[in-house]
Amino acid sequence: MKWIAPALAYFAVGFGLFAMHSAWGALLGFHTAIILSLSIAKPDIPISVLLKNKNVVWIPLSILICSGSGVTLYFLWDDLGFANDLPQQIEALGLKASTWPMFITYFALVNPFVEEYFWRGYLGDNTKSLHSSDLLYAGFHALILIDKVQTTSILFALAALVAAGWFWRQVRRVDEGLLAPVLGHMAADLTILIIVYKAVT
Repeated sequence: MKWIAPALAYFAVGFGLFAMHSAWGALLGFHTAIILSLSIAKPDIPISVLLKNKNVVWIPLSILICSGSGVTLYFLWDDLGFANDLPQQIEALGLKASTWPMFITYFALVNPFVEEYFWRGYLGDNTKSLHSSDLLYAGFHALILIDKVQTTSILFALAALVAAGWFWRQVRRVDEGLLAPVLGHMAADLTILIIVYKAVT
């Protein structure tokens, strides 16, 4: 099941984006695929791990580091080669000025809990080296970026996401919980989405 689960998650994102042409469809399908996989696998990992923190220092550190994602995107925006019709592409996925706020709120507040339990909890590992879960976590983002940004920027983003996955997994290992990774993930999602929102609306 551990190797079927990521495939289902990838399929859900791809189906939502390319068949339904819906950002909400991709996001909710992604979460549904993950929750369905977890309900079948029944991992021996308590949900409470999402709120577990051993050393409080990891919380502000994770938030600070991960907030840099949006800051970096802001300063590199003109160099990343975004498609000229990016606003139209985003709007075609159902994200308009009126729907963006709810999307950002749900994405930033719910997605980190779902993803951290799945990628760093269920699929994660305590190795200090790179792990397949780091690569799998990063990989599905390519589906989101295709045709929206130049190829070299997709590769740059994937490398950054592999590093983020590795970092959150190490925090989980040393801190023995997922609260710091969840909050860092929230900071990354929120700052990135706000920058994109400002750029396309």
